[in-house]
Amino acid sequence: MQFSEISLNKSILKAVAEARFHTATLVQQKVIPLVLAKKNVIVAAQTGTGKTAAFALPIIDLLFEKQDAEKGEKKIKALVITPTRELAIQIFENFKTFSKYSNLRTTAVYGGVSLEPQKEILAKGVDILIATPGRFIDLQMQGNIDVNAVEIFVLDEADLMLDMGFIYDVEKIEQLCPKKKQTLLFSATIPDKIDELAKSIVKNAVKIAINPEETTAKNIGQLLYYLPKKNKTDLCLHLLRNTINGQIIIFRRTKFGVDKLEESLLKNGYKVSSIHGDKTQNLRNKAIEDFKNKKTSILIATDVASRGIDITNVDAIINFDIPNIPETYVHRIGRTGRAGKSGIAFSFCSPDENEYIKNIETLIERPIKVIDEHPYPISAPKKKKPQQNTLSKNKKGRKSEASKKNKKRWY
Repeated sequence: MQFSEISLNKSILKAVAEARFHTATLVQQKVIPLVLAKKNVIVAAQTGTGKTAAFALPIIDLLFEKQDAEKGEKKIKALVITPTRELAIQIFENFKTFSKYSNLRTTAVYGGVSLEPQKEILAKGVDILIATPGRFIDLQMQGNIDVNAVEIFVLDEADLMLDMGFIYDVEKIEQLCPKKKQTLLFSATIPDKIDELAKSIVKNAVKIAINPEETTAKNIGQLLYYLPKKNKTDLCLHLLRNTINGQIIIFRRTKFGVDKLEESLLKNGYKVSSIHGDKTQNLRNKAIEDFKNKKTSILIATDVASRGIDITNVDAIINFDIPNIPETYVHRIGRTGRAGKSGIAFSFCSPDENEYIKNIETLIERPIKVIDEHPYPISAPKKKKPQQNTLSKNKKGRKSEASKKNKKRWY
């Protein structure tokens, strides 16, 4: 379906076309008409499926007629809560792009930067607010945020909110908003706790699930390498020298792992940037910008730090550590092969991660192609020679009859 076939305001469609979006993704085709019809919606879909535009476009459309209030009189009519600073920035950029031919004012508030500039923008009045939970609560308690006029409440990446311990904050924020409002909840997966949250805050919702296998793009090649854990960096360097070209994202499970691999790749002359939770916001923003602008060709990231970041033109993904949650694998490889382009994902599996691969293959309903021809295969265990039995056939403490006969007695 083309965006031009969706009943959106012409000014919005013009902005969409200028941003070079033409074909709506599956989640956009299903969600946009429901949001325009003012339905409450619960959406289960992976990162990279176009969820942000699925709620941003209809929200801009619904608020279009209310855009011309005097700036000082503008009140927050749409509130989007998202777990990370990077996601808040990305959603803000989407709203800015799609609302360029309107007078709607949007801002994003998040931690890691000064409160004062954010307070000044809020004081001028905004229509759409994107916020991380902690910063929202800080500003609201200081009297800088008024949500009494909120008509649309969006909870983005709800399962990541749960992982990061934000669920209670989210419930508190939702209760501050008017009872009568449209609520949209987006989550990659719907575990029990998210299901409970959805039941309590999203009444009479239409549920939409985009299956992971539908989002595991057909144009992403998936290759699997079995090897000893100690050889992962060696294999990574081998593939970078001989096989993988272009813009590459490498995923590691821990912050320490990210730093260690970055050090190794820098020593080998690669242009590398990295993001994880211990880095300042400025460093994380710079790392992403350097990668987008091709000042660096490799970005090493943890899953939480990279969740939802919209980076196009990624040529390859390396799963240096296999994720223990199978849906995370789908998130990761969805970074490449976007917008109809081809991409490739390399996964390094050490023996302690074999179970994770089984779970991933069950989820995506297909086996991942195994590459045996590489310099660091897992060697078959050496056959141990059977040890000779040095123990006597007789019971412990008992002598054989021959021994008794040969024994010279002193009495």
